[in-house]
Amino acid sequence: MRRRATLLQRLHIDGPLLILLLILAAGSLFVLYSASGKSWDLLGKQATSFGIGLVSMIVIAQFEPRFMARWVPLGYVIGVVLLMVVDIMGHNAMGATRWINIPGVIRFQPSEFMKILMPATIAWYLSKRTLPPQLKHVGISLMLIGVPFILIVRQPDLGTSLLILAGGAFVLFMGGLRWRWILSVLAAAVPVAIAMWFFIMHDYQKQRILTFLDPESDPLGTGWNIIQSKAAIGSGGVFGKGWLLGTQSHLDFLPESHTDFIIAVLGEEFGLVGICALLLIYLLLIGRGLVITAQAQTLFGKLLAGALTMTFFVYVFVNIGMVSGLLPVVGVPLPFISYGGTSLVTLLSAFGVLMSIHTHRKWIAQV
Repeated sequence: MRRRATLLQRLHIDGPLLILLLILAAGSLFVLYSASGKSWDLLGKQATSFGIGLVSMIVIAQFEPRFMARWVPLGYVIGVVLLMVVDIMGHNAMGATRWINIPGVIRFQPSEFMKILMPATIAWYLSKRTLPPQLKHVGISLMLIGVPFILIVRQPDLGTSLLILAGGAFVLFMGGLRWRWILSVLAAAVPVAIAMWFFIMHDYQKQRILTFLDPESDPLGTGWNIIQSKAAIGSGGVFGKGWLLGTQSHLDFLPESHTDFIIAVLGEEFGLVGICALLLIYLLLIGRGLVITAQAQTLFGKLLAGALTMTFFVYVFVNIGMVSGLLPVVGVPLPFISYGGTSLVTLLSAFGVLMSIHTHRKWIAQV
């Protein structure tokens, strides 16, 4: 006898993912209030973004993966066109041109949407080909990845461009990319990195790498962020100083405390216990994403779910790595915790895609 569908199943919502995301939402607002200097304005904006993101997640979850696949090429083209608009007439802030600003209406960052569109595009392309992919299909995939990558590097936004590159690369890897090609790409990365250093990277990006290698060489300049971040995390100890009692952030020693370096605030006020709790939630989210990937019934769904899950892992790894001094600072916010509306809506939309892949599989299996 067929079981009656629950309310969540009828809404195509995955219960475990929803619970974990709501926990993150509540916790992030709690931390952001302290990190922003008790700013109700920023808190209200972030809560609004959460609301919009949750609605987007629920709406996207209603569409079947095969329906999404039909519209992926158009979405990719629109995304690239928006990136070109940013390159030509984008809004400049803090030395970077990353936003499209419609005065009095909205300001958004098109590169954030490519975090979903990029892996979806490569998954759509490879799902229609024989796997493992032939060399010409790998070449076309790299071209599809390269166009938005170059446009985003020009903004400049090295962190987002690397995440988009990783999203496309994960799809190729899961598609069965031959190891000799992977090793060839890794070998080619050395001269590419050298070329980027001399011809593409800006002076401040080069300085970030030099600071990563030796932050104490300029403790009052480029090394300030990393030194203060590590001091904040270390001073929290095991249990932290308590909510709203952090000194590094509230006395303005820690820059960007409500965005890229917000985990330093968490570490100072809630200690090792708080950071481990956050990492556990991230681990459960990633684990659930891998389960959805393994159970996906279509090649497109499997490739897309796996790429979105692994890109989310890279997102978390890069932010925590740069804040703790293990990686260069590349401007990647902490997922769901850092302040940022476009990023938040994009992340929740990506989880809506995961829910669609999983819950529509269940309906197909029950028919």
